[in-house]
Amino acid sequence: MAARGQNGSRGPGSGRRDGRSTPRRPTTTASPTKSAKSAAPQPEAESGARVTTRAVILLAVGVLFIASYTASIRVWWNQRAEIHALQAQNRQTKAEIAELKDLQERWDDPAYVKQQARERFGWVMPGEVGYRVIGADGQVKGPASQLAEPKASTQGPWLDRLWGSVVAAGEGAADSAETEPYEQESP
Repeated sequence: MAARGQNGSRGPGSGRRDGRSTPRRPTTTASPTKSAKSAAPQPEAESGARVTTRAVILLAVGVLFIASYTASIRVWWNQRAEIHALQAQNRQTKAEIAELKDLQERWDDPAYVKQQARERFGWVMPGEVGYRVIGADGQVKGPASQLAEPKASTQGPWLDRLWGSVVAAGEGAADSAETEPYEQESP
């Protein structure tokens, strides 16, 4: 056994680590008439209410956070879709440009021009004989070049067109005079 001092206690190196000789007992705020069981639920109810309040505040902050960033995310998503659409349009335009450059290079070749003249217009080279098959109904069989009908003039005689332009110019001047306020210069 450990040696005890004069008043029966252990020496300074022995005993509890914190230096206290007796353990502290928790203090209760309950009245002496209340039992220990009835005093315990009150602190839990208060801490439960605090946790609920904290949870509600945290939930409200989360909802505000989501609401504030929803519009930004929607705009970002729409811009991303627009970028993809423009990139697809850009690729399509580049493909069309490549096709047009290829067609331009073909038209620069004299052999291609001759081939197109033979196919489209039915032309033949000097010294060649061209044949057309005509059916029993008198129509040319197979592909044949057709001249387009001349466009009918939808405009009247030049004098009517001249007078129409004079009338139109007069109406434009009358309209502009009605819409613009008259301003007088002050001396």
